[in-house]
Amino acid sequence: MKLKDSTVRSAKPREKNYKLYDERGLYLFVKTTGSKLWRYKYRFDGKEKVFSLGPYPDVSLASARKKLEEARVLLAKGIDPMAQKLATKAAKREGATNSFETIAREWLIKRGPKSASGDARLTRILEKDLYPQIGAMPVAEITPTILLKALELIESRGAVQTAHKAKQCAGQVFRYAIATGRADRDPSADLKGALKTVSTNHHSALVHPQEVADLMRAIHAYQATPSVMLAIRLAPYIFCRPGELRKLEWSEINFDEARIEIPASKMKLNEPHIIPLSTQALAILTEARGMSWQSKYVFPNARSNARPMSDNALRVALRTMGYTNEQMTPHGFRAMARTLLDEVLEFPADWIEHQLAHAVRDANGRAYNRTRHLEGRRKMMQMWADYLDRLRRGKADVATLKKGHRL
Repeated sequence: MKLKDSTVRSAKPREKNYKLYDERGLYLFVKTTGSKLWRYKYRFDGKEKVFSLGPYPDVSLASARKKLEEARVLLAKGIDPMAQKLATKAAKREGATNSFETIAREWLIKRGPKSASGDARLTRILEKDLYPQIGAMPVAEITPTILLKALELIESRGAVQTAHKAKQCAGQVFRYAIATGRADRDPSADLKGALKTVSTNHHSALVHPQEVADLMRAIHAYQATPSVMLAIRLAPYIFCRPGELRKLEWSEINFDEARIEIPASKMKLNEPHIIPLSTQALAILTEARGMSWQSKYVFPNARSNARPMSDNALRVALRTMGYTNEQMTPHGFRAMARTLLDEVLEFPADWIEHQLAHAVRDANGRAYNRTRHLEGRRKMMQMWADYLDRLRRGKADVATLKKGHRL
């Protein structure tokens, strides 16, 4: 007679272990401790065997019968269910041992340290972008399509160059797996042309922390007319468009709220824009206010206070410091901030895009809102300024910096 749910549910422990039979070798084994275990008794190669199907109530009566049918199908094919179960477990253990993350960490040890900044960038790419997506997968099971989806997630936040770096990094891990006999091929090789192209005609910028440290030291030591000197010092802290900086007016600076408020008429997207001011940026503007230039412009032209600074003034300043047009441009401060805020300080891409006054739309298709993430952006701008100062002083310990800001 088949078992009923009520019979299984009400089965109580006895002085000795006992069995409640269902059909075709399935039975419930009730232990003196009260635990109940589903088991299947069968014969394979002339030998009697017992196959465990799991504990009750985790495995219900209906589930136990389904597992029984699956075992019987294997038997009909000449496969021992118990041996199949052991083989599956072994495969899972092997899969964990041969996961992308396990092999990547092994490869990192074999590779050894190269440069502090390069190693840090590589580790960030693995831990932030690749491990969460493909880290747990057996390396031999990662297809080009699976890898591409992980890389496209990086692209989706605007970090196209990082996506290419991640593809290159993944390829090195796959090639190490091939060399050690744990993979047959490198799926990254099939993704040529699958990612967006890194633009080569963007404004030149320095994005390596050591290069930025040298730039900040050069800016700090730069001597010129007060207007140009203060403008080039302010540029990296607020990373607005060069035209917005040159044409900045005193009426647009809210010293009480510590922020710049640029009207829509002066913005590329015709939307008003707010730039929260770090203490460093505010100090530079306060110094400029004390210059008494008698101009509506914060950084007036050297020849006429009625006009803003020349559109070539900051470029000439960078050339004077020794930076070519292929190395750094006034517009490059934006790319510099965009890259390092994302890849080093790890701020949300949405905050960064809003602060850059890029076209950002919400889930409902609404356009950029100047107050979106304003408090978060304020903290971000202060940490950015502190990071630049620490780079200049040679003390850019990001972990300590983040801990101090408690973001």
